[in-house]
Amino acid sequence: MYVKNLVFVLCLIVSGIGLTTAQTCLETGNFTTNSTYGRNRDLILTSLPTNVLEKGGFFNATIGQEPNKVYAQALCRGDLSAEDCLTYVNFTAQQLITNCTNQKEGFSWDGDIPCLVRYSNQSFFGVLALDPIQEAINPNDINDAASNITQFFQVWGELMEAVATKASMGSSRLKYATGVADEIQALMQCTPDLSQSDCLTCLRTLVRRYTACCRTYQGGYVETPSCRMRWDLYTFFAPTTDTVRISLSPPPSNSPPDSTKNTTATIKENGGNQSRTIVIIVVPIIIFIAMVVLICVLLRKRRKSKRQMKTTGDDDGLESLQFDFKAVREATDNFSESNMLGQGGFGAVYKGRLQDGREIAVKRLHYESGQGKMEFKNEVLLMAGLQHRNLVRLQGFCLERRERLLIFEFMPNSSLDQFLFDPVKPRLDWDRRFKIIAGIARGLLYLHEDSQYRIIHRDLKAANILLDAEMNPKISDFGMARLFAADQTRDRTRRVAGTFGYMAPEYVKHGKFSLESDVYSFGVLILEIICGDKICNFRKDGVDLLTYAWRNWREGRALNLVEPFLRDGSGSRSEMTRCIHIGLLCVQENYASRPTMNSVVLMLSDSSMSIPMPSTPAFMLSASTVQSEASSSSTTDHNSDQCSRNEVSITTLDPR
Repeated sequence: MYVKNLVFVLCLIVSGIGLTTAQTCLETGNFTTNSTYGRNRDLILTSLPTNVLEKGGFFNATIGQEPNKVYAQALCRGDLSAEDCLTYVNFTAQQLITNCTNQKEGFSWDGDIPCLVRYSNQSFFGVLALDPIQEAINPNDINDAASNITQFFQVWGELMEAVATKASMGSSRLKYATGVADEIQALMQCTPDLSQSDCLTCLRTLVRRYTACCRTYQGGYVETPSCRMRWDLYTFFAPTTDTVRISLSPPPSNSPPDSTKNTTATIKENGGNQSRTIVIIVVPIIIFIAMVVLICVLLRKRRKSKRQMKTTGDDDGLESLQFDFKAVREATDNFSESNMLGQGGFGAVYKGRLQDGREIAVKRLHYESGQGKMEFKNEVLLMAGLQHRNLVRLQGFCLERRERLLIFEFMPNSSLDQFLFDPVKPRLDWDRRFKIIAGIARGLLYLHEDSQYRIIHRDLKAANILLDAEMNPKISDFGMARLFAADQTRDRTRRVAGTFGYMAPEYVKHGKFSLESDVYSFGVLILEIICGDKICNFRKDGVDLLTYAWRNWREGRALNLVEPFLRDGSGSRSEMTRCIHIGLLCVQENYASRPTMNSVVLMLSDSSMSIPMPSTPAFMLSASTVQSEASSSSTTDHNSDQCSRNEVSITTLDPR
């Protein structure tokens, strides 16, 4: 778990964004660009990583004089190493600088980023803060995991209270505790500057909040600026000798309470022989009952799984797509490493060859973390009905025991990101890139307007564009896709998930997703295809990709964005300029100003069609942020990559 998290964030520092911190930029007051407060804010947040490392994982700091004084705090989770602590705080602080562009208060304390970073124009040190509260859930039903719900919740409550008490009794440097009760795993932490009573009050408030909102789910977290609690049915922290451990008591007897007491008394009175006799009789009965209950639970889950797979009403169609697990295992040589095409956060993809000679790509979803079941159902039901030359075709699926496999047509040229960003791969000429842009646009138009569903992809990026033998683009990975009604164009979610850099501002900040949020991702993708660099890696003149493209466009030097390899080639300069123009239209701050995919396809296909002027793109860096980044780049590498995967969301821990 920790190796995975560390590698993930190092990739995010060295090359990207898919995890996301849940920045809460509080609207309690704003500062202006290049103001003294803004410069102080950026400076103190930039200094936090080194200071928190020197102070052992917790640090309070101030800078400046009133009214431009800034208070800041950094706290790492209790089980983090010093190196991990530095990495996470560095990333989180930079994200606050980038995303809270002019708010005087902000904090970030999120599920898979195990650190707190907070700043304000008012002192909050040692002050209990119960607002704002953010909660997240693992949406799987607890009834699927606990055979005895009454006993489960009793032990759950005991564990939460024990862990909260232990955390509150910590020192002025660390108030952190973990606990285990069989499969129940819990973690709690307060900012160490809270008193013992305030810490306990804070944690108990979170437990009550979770119980009130989310008790029927298999895990989740609740957090405030002062404390957080998280629990789940799998290990997400490093247990130690200090971890609170509670054992589940044996199942309650079916006999009335008085009868139980009398039986116990009788056993004690009648001596060892009668005790052994009762044990010989009772133990097999208990084992038999447990086996019956287990079989009933397994049958119930199996029936539920079958019902879920048939919710579209096309039972015969889905059954015809089902593969035998043994056949898939043989096709992939038992999922050998030599056949692995790639590894993602929720599973690996393998190349396979069926007995009839067909080549396939098999996506094998992880099962040990509990994440993937919803994604599996989502992708099967969606992709079974999608038929378009610019979408990857689903060949079938396998749902057998704990295995969940998705079988796709094999794409011999892998994904677009490898051709754009891998220096070893041959460079794509402009004609090929323009064809890919147009193909992606047609595929997205099909999802938005022409398929039997209206579908929002929500994770459009170069890594999710596969290329067939003729280099035709095919949109893939529908694990986060959402279906809309025919007349619906937007919705809101409590779960923000995707890949930073490609997510629209209204989605990142408010959970609002729409046809226009996909258009935004497409605009970023166009600009990446043109410049040949990832949005998270791009830095020219000290600014990010969108800022650089916008400045050069306004100054009449749009072709500066084009990769030098293309500028020196024979590609059409007017097509390049037109694509940059379209890309900037797609990434406008105001989602209502972005074009529809129908308009995009027309603009790409008809060079005589007039195109409106774009307005300012979203997520442009302020001058103070750019200056701060440039000044710190000589000692740190935090700007090199911010495109990590957001697999645990702001508010809902559910499969990607």
